[in-house]
Amino acid sequence: LSASLVVYEHRSRLERSLQKERGEHKKTKEDFLVYKLEAQEALNKEKQDSMNRYGALSSQHKILKNQHDDVKKQLLDLQLQHNSLKLEHRKALETHSQKYAQLQQEKDSEVANLQDTVYKLREESKLLRKAHQEVHSQLLNAQ
Repeated sequence: LSASLVVYEHRSRLERSLQKERGEHKKTKEDFLVYKLEAQEALNKEKQDSMNRYGALSSQHKILKNQHDDVKKQLLDLQLQHNSLKLEHRKALETHSQKYAQLQQEKDSEVANLQDTVYKLREESKLLRKAHQEVHSQLLNAQ
């Protein structure tokens, strides 16, 4: 009977210990399920935030890419315009250089003609003075 009582007591302690373990296991399982649910919610929220950030960045990327393409097009247009203006400038410079050379040549020719005319007029003036002097001398002699 004493041995049965010891076995019963031991069995009773084991059953209480098992009950306690089952209670702790149940609480741990509940805590784990709560933790798992919270972790899943946090993960879903983080995933949603990441998707929102990705969407915003994707939109911003598209906008920036479009702006980049526009700026690139403007650059090409400006380069074409620059090349066109450069060509026009070169042609105008060439035309002005030719016109300047022509005008310089005309001026030099006109200066040479005027110098020649001045020389001839001086010579003619000398001859006229000489003739005048002679006429004057003849008049004085005649008087």
